[in-house]
Amino acid sequence: MPFGYWRANVKKYSLQWIIAIHIPVLIGIIERIVSHLEFSWTTLPVFILVFFIGQFLGGKLYHFMKDIKHFNVSSCFVMDCLRNCH
Repeated sequence: MPFGYWRANVKKYSLQWIIAIHIPVLIGIIERIVSHLEFSWTTLPVFILVFFIGQFLGGKLYHFMKDIKHFNVSSCFVMDCLRNCH
């Protein structure tokens, strides 16, 4: 979700937009290698689905927080929560 949040705040097809999409893919591949989880036809669709859900929900969360008038939003979900939720 943090990468979908970041992606929603940058220009479409910019370098940051491409990075926000591809870094979670690399993280997922590294997680699978480290955890010794095989690349199989049963687990791969789950990982792809989770990727798209995270991107979608992160973008929705960004737009939701942006629409709240007293929230200052940036590209970083964690910093926005720390700055606005205290």
